[in-house]
Amino acid sequence: MGLASIPSPAQGAWDLGIIPIRAYALCFIAGIAFGAWLSERRWRARGGTPGTIYDIAVPGVIFGLIGARLYHVITDWQTYFGARAIKEPYQALFIWEGGLSIWGAVALGGVGLWLACRRRGLSLRDVADTVAPGLAFGQAIARWGNWFNQELYGSPTTLPWGLEIDRAHGGDPGVLYHPTFLYESLWDAALGFALILAGRRFALHHGRLFAVYVAGYTFGRFWIEGLRIDPVGGVDHAVLLLGLRINQWTSILLFAGALIYLWANRAKDREEVMAARSG
Repeated sequence: MGLASIPSPAQGAWDLGIIPIRAYALCFIAGIAFGAWLSERRWRARGGTPGTIYDIAVPGVIFGLIGARLYHVITDWQTYFGARAIKEPYQALFIWEGGLSIWGAVALGGVGLWLACRRRGLSLRDVADTVAPGLAFGQAIARWGNWFNQELYGSPTTLPWGLEIDRAHGGDPGVLYHPTFLYESLWDAALGFALILAGRRFALHHGRLFAVYVAGYTFGRFWIEGLRIDPVGGVDHAVLLLGLRINQWTSILLFAGALIYLWANRAKDREEVMAARSG
């Protein structure tokens, strides 16, 4: 082992009586809580009704968790179903074991937010611009759950910040791995600050700040995903299409979509009127 490295936690869960406390879940809860807090502050600073973000966050989070798990199970279905499955089908419901995808979370979480915004007479695009930085910071916090689960790591490396992975999680003795969870956490945090600065400096309304978030996140996710060696779409290997992983292709498509949206809405500089129905 190198003189400098990042150790992995010896355990990711603690028993509180009969209730297991899992670090993976705590990291996600902390990420959601911080993202909602920051988004609420930004909403109120823009003249929005206090408590609005907290109210609409509830269906957004519920739908988002469902979507995050669905995307993971669909793209990694061979882990739970089929002759080569290494887990039982019912374990697809065990979100605390890892396996929550940001793609599914944003997609189905957006549906939850849209329903909540529609009910209150709010502009989904305006809300999306408000929550974009909080979403990035929330992801930065949540990624540490992967550290506790010893997952989301990259290829072997000799860099001094290499990550130790034990044999039970696929690591080899004396080998360090790229801490891709850390790379993504740092990228997301930097993106969060960049979004706040961009929102202050430029008139990015009508969903354009959220489009910048999508473009920025997918740009970083593409190269980070290329470092990973854990299987996605297969049991003992990652499914590749033209040499790229599934999540890399998703990044490419969403990045292109974000750029197209920014171009199509480049002249919309006026801030939307924030309104909400009472009750």
